Order: sequence, then C-alpha cells, then structure tokens
Amino acid sequence: MERSEDITELATALALAQLSMGTARKTSANPHFKSRYADLAEVWDACHEGLNSNKIAVIQTPIMGDGELGIRTMIVHASGQWIASTVTVALAKNDAHSVGSAMTYAR
Repeated sequence: MERSEDITELATALALAQLSMGTARKTSANPHFKSRYADLAEVWDACHEGLNSNKIAVIQTPIMGDGELGIRTMIVHASGQWIASTVTVALAKNDAHSVGSAMTYAR
C-alpha cells in the first residue's frame, strides 16, 4: 500500500462514509461453490453515496504485465490525500476475453 504523507482528513472522511454505508446484497450465485455473493455492482451501490457525500473518489486503472493484469485502486479525498494499492491477476490466455475477465475479477 502507498499513501500520501498525511491521511488524517481522508481517514476522518472514510470513517464518516462507513457510518452511512449499507450492506451489499448477495444477489449473485456461484454454482461451483453453491453460494451467493454480492457482485461489484451491489458493492458499489452500497458504498458510493457514502463515499461521494464525504468527498471521496475511487479511481481504478489497469496495468498490463507479462502474462498478468494489475488493477491499481486509489482512494482520493478532496483534500488531495490518498491511499493506493495494486492487485495482480494471472491471465489464463493472452486474449481480450482473458484480459476482461481478469480485470473484472481484480476489481
């Protein structure tokens, strides 16, 4: 994880955002594990209002590597403070479908 030198305003805003966040509904099914999960849209629906109202934005950018794809996620505050981290996923194949699947999974 990386971060700006000071994150006090961001940390306060994140704590306030969490107070207003709902629970992501488990509306998707995983037949392989016979379980239900909250997909990305449900997670975003549960948190975006709390983030936005506390002047927090989420930025995600892809990073291509040799046989892998990374997603860099930054949480930024109106003050300019930020935290960031990158998750890397191996590509099944070197084609558009594998890149798209890896990107969705990493997000």
